[in-house]
Amino acid sequence: MVDARLLDADETANDGRHELGALDLARRLPSLVVAAKDVAATVMYGVHGRRRAGVGETFWQFRPFVMGESTTRIDWRRSARDDRIYVREREWEAAHTVWIWIDRSPSMAYVSSLAMQSKFDRAITLGLATADLLVRGGERVGLTGLTRALATRNIVERLSEAMVQESAQPGYRPSELPPAHALAPRTQAVILGDLLSEPAKITETINAMSSRGALGHVVMIADPVEETFPFSGHTEFLDVDSSATLRVGEAATFKADYHKRLAIHRDTIRTACMQRGWSFAVHRTDRPASEALLGLRMQIEAGQSAGSYREAI
Repeated sequence: MVDARLLDADETANDGRHELGALDLARRLPSLVVAAKDVAATVMYGVHGRRRAGVGETFWQFRPFVMGESTTRIDWRRSARDDRIYVREREWEAAHTVWIWIDRSPSMAYVSSLAMQSKFDRAITLGLATADLLVRGGERVGLTGLTRALATRNIVERLSEAMVQESAQPGYRPSELPPAHALAPRTQAVILGDLLSEPAKITETINAMSSRGALGHVVMIADPVEETFPFSGHTEFLDVDSSATLRVGEAATFKADYHKRLAIHRDTIRTACMQRGWSFAVHRTDRPASEALLGLRMQIEAGQSAGSYREAI
């Protein structure tokens, strides 16, 4: 039997579950923050700004002083070592903006005995680790529809606090998908969730977010049970987003059809991503979070390079 939470039409019951959800998030976040920082540390690669002279904080190189430029740029200590005058140049770090969406809808709470974390915990860990990694690299990061883009060292704590405050608001209901609003050109989006919404809605969201040229990366988080469908015999399936219940006498007879429908669902999302130049990946919660973060980091870097190229031409 698949255990899941049911949503009820009764407002009082909804409010009670909502408050418990906010408290549960606040209780679990400290450990997820630590996990996110640990995962980011394993994948940390340093500042990935574009290597050229300009405004920045990181030393790049010394070069000979050119007659006519300001003498305030001269590095007198380096110049005293020989008979030439040198200027200290800093590396130009082109800060990019990356918007992260973390699915916190009820279906994300599912966790089987085969998984390391629930889909919810893994999405939070990956989202915060991605933010930490990017900010350490000089980028600006924000939660889509929730915060502005920030480049602060305590980005993990700031984003965590924003999620707790949002979940504690009366009437708050987590959405399965990010707002279908166009993102600015030369920005990137990261969508982390189980992506079990209607494919047409997912496609519509991707098209809207990328309509002005923004790039994006979709990471579909799946429990290993959702991949393998190991059910047999009499099984009761509960829908966490409604009161729907499906009882079957022999679950194993649905396995082939389930895998077929899952493949079609994912292919539809993958195609929507490819048409907009977005990346798509499936990450299972029985695999280390660092694997997904490493792949995501590489995709974001590739997106930044592509964005820089389009800007140059």
